[in-house]
Amino acid sequence: MKGRDFSPTMSRKSNQIVSLIQAAALSIWMCLILLGMPGGASAHAELERTMPEPNAKYQQSPATIELSFNESIEPEVGAIKVLDSKSRPVTDKAPAESKDGQTLTLPLPKLTEGVYTVSYAVISEDGHPVSGSYVFVIGNVTEGIDAATFDPHKALGHEGHSVSTQLTINQFIIYAVRAVYYASLLLAAGLMIWPLLARGRGEQLRQIQKKWELIALQTLLVASLLYIFVHAREILKGYPSSEYSKLFLRTTIGHEWMELLGLALIGFIIVRFAPIMKALWAAVILAVESFSGHAVAFKPKVSSVLFDFVHLAAASVWVGGLLLLLALWAADRKEAGRFAVIFSRAALLSITLLVLTGVGLTLLFLPSLHYLFYTAWGTILLVKTGLVVLVLVVGGLLHLRVRKGELPIPTLLRIDAALMALIIVCAALFTYISPLPANEPVLYHKMGDKMHLSLRVTPNKPGDNTFIVKVWLPDAVGAPKSVQLRLFSLDKTDLGPIDVPIKSFEDPEITTFDGFVKAAFTAEGPFVPFAGRWQAEIRVMDKDDNETVEKTEFRNY
Repeated sequence: MKGRDFSPTMSRKSNQIVSLIQAAALSIWMCLILLGMPGGASAHAELERTMPEPNAKYQQSPATIELSFNESIEPEVGAIKVLDSKSRPVTDKAPAESKDGQTLTLPLPKLTEGVYTVSYAVISEDGHPVSGSYVFVIGNVTEGIDAATFDPHKALGHEGHSVSTQLTINQFIIYAVRAVYYASLLLAAGLMIWPLLARGRGEQLRQIQKKWELIALQTLLVASLLYIFVHAREILKGYPSSEYSKLFLRTTIGHEWMELLGLALIGFIIVRFAPIMKALWAAVILAVESFSGHAVAFKPKVSSVLFDFVHLAAASVWVGGLLLLLALWAADRKEAGRFAVIFSRAALLSITLLVLTGVGLTLLFLPSLHYLFYTAWGTILLVKTGLVVLVLVVGGLLHLRVRKGELPIPTLLRIDAALMALIIVCAALFTYISPLPANEPVLYHKMGDKMHLSLRVTPNKPGDNTFIVKVWLPDAVGAPKSVQLRLFSLDKTDLGPIDVPIKSFEDPEITTFDGFVKAAFTAEGPFVPFAGRWQAEIRVMDKDDNETVEKTEFRNY
């Protein structure tokens, strides 16, 4: 082995440690700043359809509350509450779950006139909290409260819970804990895999492995407990302590958390076994993690979970190997140089697998690569991609130096460690924010001297939607002779218009204007066949064949 053989001084070791700590802190701060940007989402289960609709006014009491989500949810934990204007629950019944697990139905007693708040707090199948609230009105409320301006948070006693794009202390804690958990998971799994990859490579390496395996397992156990505590607290915020037993014993995410803790404890026993048993333990704990993230929510599930597992395994090999190389470098440069030969090959293979599986997961998660620019998830992924490119450059330089029989350059090792910290933090946060932007219902309303018009499209997604068009014409003009609704794709201008077959219906919502007569029309069906930018054109013809055309644009993902 070429190169000078000298022992590092205590000062140099301290400088290296300080540099690594600074790099890790900077990496966490950068990713957390990205998550404070608008466009981030804390869960990728979204409420798609409600009945009654938010801010609607009805003449009579609805029979049920129906909440439909875009993916399966856990019905055992959380609840739907309906409160009257004095914040009193109107029913203590439990909601029923649909066969596909995506809709909850809560039967209601006959409600009197007033403002009612619907509050929901559930968790998605992959363990993310989904909560919100909205109001609807029955009858002519004597207080004159307008449902559109009523504050549901105030009715629930949560005046401070307004939406903000700023990074809160609670969000910072969640993100920081996730980063620590993922780092400890990858480190523990990687260190348990490396005894199989580096068999017979000397007693000094074996002793360092033995020391760091125990440290990594202890860190993983503490980080897992903290991770579970923080997320359970976030999911069940505002609910009685009795819900915790349901969360852990009757939900998928609760079972996965128990399995994670069990495996973390079993690791202290497995660490004494042969390398093959250690590697098997690492595979099992990474598999459990693969079944608790975004991968389980996308189809085909087998492919997404498999890509995620390989992605985690490759990252573990890189993280665990880099830590061993740094530890050997501090103890014995010659031994570090020998280990660097193995590590450089394994690291390049790991990074290659990270790139391939990362591309595969992105293509499975996103309908189009354009979606990378719509959310903080995509922004962080682009940053991570740039970091991976830098890792490939650094890894390539290290590999070339090792192949020449020279010792790795300390600066390159520090850069590799800093890049590793950045990538781990970014990867740790992917499972907490949504890859896809949330679709918002179309709520268009225009007032005028000759006509009032409103258009609703709910939930506003590719596929089936409910379309409601309401037209108000002056009493002297009378009800419209005809109303047409057409959709134009703004992304595919060569595509002809799609006619939505709206038909008149008896609207139960109280939406009257003095001096105007109302006509309401509705249709349901897959008239928005794909995601993108759309223009809705509403053509209203009165009894004298005078036609008025209104247009509005919307988009969905």
